[in-house]
Amino acid sequence: MIDFHTHTPAWKTATWLAGASFGAREFVEFMDSAGIDAAVVLSHDGLFNPTPEANDEVAAFVAEYPDRMAAFGTVSPRQSGAVPEVERCFSQLHMRGLKLHPWLQGFSMHEPALDPICEVVAGAGGILLSHDGTPPYSTPLQIAALARRHPNLPVVLGHGGLHDCWREALAATVETPNLYLCICGTPPYAARRILAEAPSGKVLFGTDAGLSDKASQDYAVARVREIEGWGITPAQRRSMLEDAPRTLLGDRGPLRGRA
Repeated sequence: MIDFHTHTPAWKTATWLAGASFGAREFVEFMDSAGIDAAVVLSHDGLFNPTPEANDEVAAFVAEYPDRMAAFGTVSPRQSGAVPEVERCFSQLHMRGLKLHPWLQGFSMHEPALDPICEVVAGAGGILLSHDGTPPYSTPLQIAALARRHPNLPVVLGHGGLHDCWREALAATVETPNLYLCICGTPPYAARRILAEAPSGKVLFGTDAGLSDKASQDYAVARVREIEGWGITPAQRRSMLEDAPRTLLGDRGPLRGRA
């Protein structure tokens, strides 16, 4: 199983999302307890204060278990150094993607400043994952519009539309060839519908682990167990948890070379 949406702890930025502190070893112990083979790891601090230091911290965290975790960096698109920092994330920090949070970071997906950033990510063979499901700046169709401007860039809806926008997320994924959907916080009834109607290979799964008040990430473990009650087929389960994320991460992702 590949978890496509997890976070490092809040090392420096205490927020309403901040949970327990933990190290890479404890996080891998959580992964083992939940049956997670590999995880995409996103910053917590960088979503509120997107700095090069936040990206350094994510890269160092993942570097302790490079066969189990893949790092995604983040930037504020309006900052003058955003493009060089994205280049550094790939060339020096060896990250696999970029996470944007237009709702928290306060920008629109229609802003031209995003275009050179997307070109760097696409040129590096990376992935863009965006928070979605919360208006006004993070609706699935806004993110789909960015994906359509950059057809060679894989773009992931980080929350599958959550509770309010999942129908929009599904429709956008069906209509946009390079748009993918991560079921992360999406309600079970929506997950079943998404898996039944989304194109093959375009649905991923994430727990949002890292935000718990316990290092054991109990709520994330519960999200994995919740899948058993969705009533999906073995083929849908395998595609969501293994085949689709493995294909998207490619040869440089975790679990490379494993059966």
